[in-house]
Amino acid sequence: MISNGYKISVITQFDGYEKKLKNIGCQVYNLFISRKGINPFLDIITLIQLFFQLLFLRPFCCLTFTIKPVLYVCFVSRILNISNIAMITGLGTGFIRGGWLTILVEKLYRYALVKASCVFFQNPSDQQLFWDNNLVDHFKCKLTPGSGIDLQKYALSKKGNDSNTFIFLLIARLVWDKGIKEYLKAARQLQEEFPEVQFHVIGPSDVQNRTAIPRSEIENWKQEGVINYLGEVEDVRGKIAEATCIVLPSYREGTSRVLLEASAIGRPIIATDVPGCKEVVLDEKSGYLCKVKNSHDLYLKMKKMYLLDQTKRNEMGLIGRKHVENKFNHELVCQIYLDTLSNLQVKT
Repeated sequence: MISNGYKISVITQFDGYEKKLKNIGCQVYNLFISRKGINPFLDIITLIQLFFQLLFLRPFCCLTFTIKPVLYVCFVSRILNISNIAMITGLGTGFIRGGWLTILVEKLYRYALVKASCVFFQNPSDQQLFWDNNLVDHFKCKLTPGSGIDLQKYALSKKGNDSNTFIFLLIARLVWDKGIKEYLKAARQLQEEFPEVQFHVIGPSDVQNRTAIPRSEIENWKQEGVINYLGEVEDVRGKIAEATCIVLPSYREGTSRVLLEASAIGRPIIATDVPGCKEVVLDEKSGYLCKVKNSHDLYLKMKKMYLLDQTKRNEMGLIGRKHVENKFNHELVCQIYLDTLSNLQVKT
């Protein structure tokens, strides 16, 4: 967008990555926001900050991501008469868990998205769910292939046939909704049969999320010795290349960034047969799909992958690479955004 003449301001909770945004020419403002749960007092503070920030910036258009920013910026931009493009990057815990929180989030979405200029979805299942529940008008919706993947940055890396170390790797925020409990159970079962297999986990702990895994649980992993927790890694390309197979038993995704990265690098995948995963994995071709919340089925798929010849696993990786080249190139996503912004300019 910058190379196309747009000036970019980013309002986000600072976490270290704001430096990179500044380096490429963005103005960056710190956002006070609680990403965990619903506290009316804290959320009102966030709304007030967004109101005055957008009143000061008066942007041509707001581009929003993740549930709270999508909802709150929709409210504020509606008051200030600012165009707004919302990206539904996933349904989050509120939808996955059900109950009163799901009902509340649906009502908020229904009200907030009325005035949205455009709503992007990362998979057709999420889009259909919003349609079925009358949360958004059909004509406002567009599908994108996730956030896309930079195929030059995530280059193909073939796994050597002479490698003696078999590594299953899960990369995710440490929340239960990523299927980490199922991964742990499957790993325990598989290690009893094949003690030489390694099971790694990469991802941030102490996450602000209602299903965050407590630090005590992670310490138990270390004591037990089945899972090797590697902490948070800024650039995962090297770890993906070292791994034999990437595993993500998530309960639901928008479109999994990790699976796109793994496919681009050429690693076979085991993931759940759920929206956001099943679009990336070609079952029995680039990897295996397993049943959601089913540790035994995950174990069977992991065992099946382990017993394959490395040549076959490399073939799976190549198929996955071709799939993301054809369907998930990040240039496709960039062009969708640029075309949408251009159309908004014409209308205004």
